[in-house]
Amino acid sequence: MQTQTAAHSVTPSATPSVSISPEPAPALAINGLVKHFGGKYAVSNLDLTIPRGEFHALLGPNGAGKTTTLRIVAGLLKADIGTAHILGHNIATHPTEAKRLLAFLPDDPLLYGKLRPLEYLEFVAGLWSVESTIAAARAEELLRWLDLWGNTSEYIEGFSRGMRQKLALAGALIHDPQVMILDEPLTGLDAAAARQVKDLLLERVKQGNTIVLTTHILEMAERLAERISIIQKGKIIAQGTLDELRELAAANATPGQNATLEDVFLELTSQRTNIEAASRTSAKSEGTT
Repeated sequence: MQTQTAAHSVTPSATPSVSISPEPAPALAINGLVKHFGGKYAVSNLDLTIPRGEFHALLGPNGAGKTTTLRIVAGLLKADIGTAHILGHNIATHPTEAKRLLAFLPDDPLLYGKLRPLEYLEFVAGLWSVESTIAAARAEELLRWLDLWGNTSEYIEGFSRGMRQKLALAGALIHDPQVMILDEPLTGLDAAAARQVKDLLLERVKQGNTIVLTTHILEMAERLAERISIIQKGKIIAQGTLDELRELAAANATPGQNATLEDVFLELTSQRTNIEAASRTSAKSEGTT
């Protein structure tokens, strides 16, 4: 008796498909941003990309376009041309999604003087639809961190400027944003209060959040920022770590490897001014020949 062995066709196993996860969107992506007021350009074709989890300083002389840029990013101004994305969300076309991920603290924040600190934070949390028990826990944590817990029975109208600035920061953080845009956050703070704010900001970055800071206190930017962008006349003229900016400044001038950020900043902005002045002089000379 013959035993028949069934034939089985062997199908080569298919090559497993490799799934490549898309690159996560940066915390902030600005492309070709333009904004002018009455024919004068405040922001001129500005590009800036900031990765997630970075402490980034945006520096520039008065009138350079820093605040205008940040107000566009925060959705408070509309750009004439260009786009700004917060974690992949276009602030102009998808403002609700973008703003939920964002905190913006202006240099002179508006607070409601007839409220007490907890009432103010409860109000702000409600605007973001933060669940009440979560909001209460966050409010206490923030007020304790910023040394305002002992002032919860007082009305905001009696607060000093430094206390108001710290409370405004707490309000900006109450919905736990992933990206923080801070315009001169140390205005009006004494040394102790400034340290409290800096420690809080560093802790946020350790947790994976992103901070974009403008300040005229260059020592603060030097100590805290991982990368620095310098803006002048509405354009980014230099960007990098402090060491990279030192190299850039030293290429055509005197700052050395131990130069402070102030030395580097003044050198780079003066170089740009001198180049533009020379260009205007040359053009004027050519026009008269």
